[in-house]
Amino acid sequence: MAKYLVAGSYTPDGIPGLMEDGGTGRVEKVTRMVESLGGKIEAFYYGFGDHDVYLIVDLPDHESATAISMAVNASGTVVLSTTVLLTPEQMDAAARKAVDYRAPGD
Repeated sequence: MAKYLVAGSYTPDGIPGLMEDGGTGRVEKVTRMVESLGGKIEAFYYGFGDHDVYLIVDLPDHESATAISMAVNASGTVVLSTTVLLTPEQMDAAARKAVDYRAPGD
């Protein structure tokens, strides 16, 4: 499974729903959504600052992550940004790959 960091910001239209459902109510609904695509939530936190909610999610593939992002963003109540997370081992494997690259102007 691929791992993702999902950061979300509630829009003015989404805040009344959060207030109605409460934090735990939103966790339950988001958990059902993620599990319906074969995924699992590793961590779910609320915060204040740049974003209102932060999740670490395991999903079977990038298509599932994209489907969640599109559905949530299309609702107009939350704006998500999704970042693919790599393990240290994946970073090691990437560093070992040979890349034939020529910088612009070289």
